[in-house]
Amino acid sequence: MFKLFSSDPIHDPLAPPLPGARTEVKTTTCYMCACRCGIRVHLREGEDGPEVRYIDGNPDHPLNRGVICAKGSSGIMKQRSPARLTRPLLRKQGAERGAGEFEPISWDRAFEILSERLGKIRATDPKKFALFTGRDQMQALTGLFARQFGTPNYAAHGGFCSVNMAAGMIYTIGGSFWEFGGPDLERAKLFVMIGTAEDHHSNPMKIALSRFKRAGGRFISINPVRTGYSAIADEWIPIKPGTDGALFMALLHELIASDLIDRPFLQRFTNAPQLVVLQDGEREGLFAFDPAAGPPGDGRHPHNKLIWDRASGSVKAAYPEGIAEGCDPALEGHYQLADGTRVAPSFQLLRDRAASCTPEWAAEITGIPAARIRKLAREMGETALRQAFELPIPWTDAWGKRHETTQARPVAFHAMRGLAAHSNGFQTVRAMAVLMSVLGTIDAPGGFRHKAPYPRHIVPNYRAFNDPAMIKPNTPLNSAPLGFPANPDELAINPDGSPIRIDHAFSWEHPLSAHGLMHNVITNATKGDPYRIDTLLIFMANMAWNSTMNTMAVREMLNAKAEDGEFKIPFLVVCDAFQSEMVAFADLVLPDTTYLERHDVMSMLDRPISEFDGPVDSVRVPVVPPMGECKPFQEVLIELASRLKFPAFTTAEGGRKFRDYPDFIVNFEPQPGVGFLMGWRGENGDKHLKGAPNPKQWEMYAENNCVFQYHMPEHMQYMRNWNRPYLDFAKDHGWRQRNDPVQLALYSDTLQGFRLAALGKTPGRQPPEHLRERIATYFDPLPFWYPPLEEAATDRDAYPLSAITQRPMAMYHSWDSQNAWLRQIHSHNYLQVNPVTARAAGIADGGWCWVESPWGKVRCMLRYSEAVEPGTVWTWNAIGKADGAWQLAPGSDESRKGFLLNHLISEELPMAGTPTGTISNSDPVTGQAGWYDVRVRLRPADPEEPAETFPQVAAVPPAPGVRGRAAQVLTYFAGRNRS
Repeated sequence: MFKLFSSDPIHDPLAPPLPGARTEVKTTTCYMCACRCGIRVHLREGEDGPEVRYIDGNPDHPLNRGVICAKGSSGIMKQRSPARLTRPLLRKQGAERGAGEFEPISWDRAFEILSERLGKIRATDPKKFALFTGRDQMQALTGLFARQFGTPNYAAHGGFCSVNMAAGMIYTIGGSFWEFGGPDLERAKLFVMIGTAEDHHSNPMKIALSRFKRAGGRFISINPVRTGYSAIADEWIPIKPGTDGALFMALLHELIASDLIDRPFLQRFTNAPQLVVLQDGEREGLFAFDPAAGPPGDGRHPHNKLIWDRASGSVKAAYPEGIAEGCDPALEGHYQLADGTRVAPSFQLLRDRAASCTPEWAAEITGIPAARIRKLAREMGETALRQAFELPIPWTDAWGKRHETTQARPVAFHAMRGLAAHSNGFQTVRAMAVLMSVLGTIDAPGGFRHKAPYPRHIVPNYRAFNDPAMIKPNTPLNSAPLGFPANPDELAINPDGSPIRIDHAFSWEHPLSAHGLMHNVITNATKGDPYRIDTLLIFMANMAWNSTMNTMAVREMLNAKAEDGEFKIPFLVVCDAFQSEMVAFADLVLPDTTYLERHDVMSMLDRPISEFDGPVDSVRVPVVPPMGECKPFQEVLIELASRLKFPAFTTAEGGRKFRDYPDFIVNFEPQPGVGFLMGWRGENGDKHLKGAPNPKQWEMYAENNCVFQYHMPEHMQYMRNWNRPYLDFAKDHGWRQRNDPVQLALYSDTLQGFRLAALGKTPGRQPPEHLRERIATYFDPLPFWYPPLEEAATDRDAYPLSAITQRPMAMYHSWDSQNAWLRQIHSHNYLQVNPVTARAAGIADGGWCWVESPWGKVRCMLRYSEAVEPGTVWTWNAIGKADGAWQLAPGSDESRKGFLLNHLISEELPMAGTPTGTISNSDPVTGQAGWYDVRVRLRPADPEEPAETFPQVAAVPPAPGVRGRAAQVLTYFAGRNRS
């Protein structure tokens, strides 16, 4: 009985069930965001089977240890969302895309349509099929499907998320933030968070931050906005968006000038002492090498390099002589080789680069006072070097030297999309990684720590598909569609230099686009640039609304027709669990399940949830049956691959190899003994990490909280770039192809190789004339700052403000604005503006205003906020909705008061010389979407204008079979479930 003013909990999840109640608790893995916490789902038997009554955190899960956030506990409302799609749908004959007019069909008919159409494409021209996926966790499967189909046109959402963070760090230190590594707050004394919203790594970060601050750690947040994590920082340093790289270069300037750098670390574990050729010619800017020792070092074979030994005054091989006892590799100076070639250590070139990057220079760019930059550099350097300590953990490095202790460097960093989502983000992230490296923090206690299967080789030994001759009918590609190019010969281009891929990934436009460019697929496909496709399959990506730039134009493109009256994208398939804005444009709709209704894996082959001390993978298992006729997208892929007889899915006799997705996960092995899951392998489930398939593997995961964790010995938990036992262990278990040490690339000869091609100094592939200067400029082997590319197409005086978005802690992408509980936290959004800026524009707090960019405009409500620097405006992402989408009531707050900044952002920028006169609004190195580069201006809305956001779109009707009946969600917990 509820007691007013009582401290007793309304619901105690640990209390025994009431007498006679048929209850059950099942464990699985959350998917209300990408954090992937362990959860317990409390079920009660209802009229139509088990019903979810409560979700809480699993205290026995290593990631969140029982902690759960608002999103996680609200998963029950996602499960019962009125927007749930429950039947396959086919667009009605003659209906326009976007009208949302469908007829229900059977799954048999859906598979017939797909098998026939995809079969014809695969038998004629496989590249005319494109598969792009949103925020999924199964890229090892979707990538395999595309490769087996024979199409290079595949990618996930990373190109418009944080590929700059991944690529910038992986090409520098072999690992990255997020799933692949993070800050060691258990041993850090100073924590610097840069450009991170509160949705990233939510619960583990909250747990770690709480302990860090209680232990006396100092937390500095550098961000244009002070929300979420930044709100509890000891100090907030506001910064102008897109200028972080200038700050990092100034910090490097100060650290190097003050000699607050870890010289022994740089000498042994980085390429800082390696000699760079300074003379003009084919080897200019590349590392000098010993011809007698083999070919020159490069991104694939990096170890034939030279150093200058100060002890002997001579040149020596970098390995093993250069790190031998008694050798003193020079970090500074200029030298000559025996043949007269002028050389210098790469660190000398870094010193030269940073010399002009003074705090005064950076202050003009970032808005941070020069004195504060100096103080920050001093605090970082003194904490890393003078508050350092050693752990009594002996370890052996890759060259056989035993280190009796492990050196801690207690300065930890964390950064995400705030750095990445700019067209200068790759070099900005490189600058941050180099900053972390000169302090000696890489995989050191208290610094940045890798998570298995990282670190990778620099460059990772994963080549993206790049041979147009290998696109053949009914033939898998000879390599995966995505990878990490090491030189121009690995680009995905045709003999004439044009892109192989529809998104232009791995072309001269964006050579290192490790995650593809999903944000340009629809635009390029509509233009036929570089060719027309036939079928586009989109999974879990709202490309008609918040997941795309230039939203209104993209919606028109989806409905665009050629002169013959046919759609320019002839067939569009959308797989989603909910009636999103994108669903209305589909020709065929495939209803997906929720995370509570399906099997899933967080795999070491993909995106695991590893911890610092060892690998961790996990699974989802169904806790309730699928609603209606929903089918997991994984099952759809397995079924299609089997029907189309992909070799990896077909037996030698031509039969079906895998019964379903769970069977595929258990039995598929990319190499002997290595599968999607590493726990409970072997015929009896008595082997871990590596072993034969176990037919009971799913059951064993379910019995063990749906997670497997392996704790490595202490001597393998640090310094893993150079830790001999770890490198051997990682290779033996299939995480790495080689057991070579991973020297940090302060200087990137990989980037210099592309630059030399652009300068015409090397034989082989060279970029087209209109891209030579672009490659030569941005493929600098040393980090540097440059203004975002959009500024060249923008009048800064006319558009004086930066505009950015971030996800709120209580919501993730567009999924959660339909959530009955979470809508009570955020039903609409405001433009958050510093009061000084808003008053100067004549806009009152709470008033309506226009926000205009060179590309579009929105009308919205404005709120004053002191927690944003005056040159920036911002809002929450993805709360605004199209009327009728997500089964929200007509005229809901989300559609009338909510808005998107996407309408202000162009997916392309002008570019002379290209076939279309444009190029992607993305980083020129990686293709990362420049979400945060847009410039805007403000003006008050006319009092007589409608009090609703602009633009508005026509409402769409409910899709056939959509769950609907929103009001009944509210009665569910009153015990009157009538659904």
